Amino acid sequence: MDHGDHGGHGGHEMPSMPTRRCSMNMLWNTQIEDTCIVFRSWHISSTTAFVFSCLIVVALGVLYEWLRRAQSNLDVKIAASLSAQGKGKGRSGVSGRSSPEVDSEEAGLLTGLRVVKEHTGTTVPLTARLTRAFLYGLTVFLSFFLMLVFMTYNAYLILAVVVGAAIGHFVFNPQMDVEGILAGSSASGKGMACH
Repeated sequence: MDHGDHGGHGGHEMPSMPTRRCSMNMLWNTQIEDTCIVFRSWHISSTTAFVFSCLIVVALGVLYEWLRRAQSNLDVKIAASLSAQGKGKGRSGVSGRSSPEVDSEEAGLLTGLRVVKEHTGTTVPLTARLTRAFLYGLTVFLSFFLMLVFMTYNAYLILAVVVGAAIGHFVFNPQMDVEGILAGSSASGKGMACH
């Protein structure tokens, strides 16, 4: 008795779809097909899909810059609202250090004892705090997501992240605080490279 064919089933193997494999490059590369971006399900199988994916990454970079600007605008609105309510005035020495603060710092340094400072600033209402926290969390998530895209080490995807950040910065940051920058304060905040 022949145990080989059994009616054409050939060892009971069913024809299967070709398996899609993601290349995991840990070196600089320019591979287009069989590249996965962040997730296994974001699998690039053609040049068209790769170009579309690069456009999505550019849009995410622009969105990141928009989120940073939205955070800044929200902070300005909240600060203006609190200031209009008479809150936040006279709470901290903006013009410079006062001598009691210097004395307490020096006392702590000289004695080795920890000096507990009073928190400066104005308490932000709950709704505004939640909104600020949500925008901050979304910005951090998107920043780390773009970092994962960067870690594909694919030159085109890295370029897409950088182009998106540059376009977003150009569109959403048309003004500059000249006096603040000359005085040494970085009013622009942290960019995509810093968290």
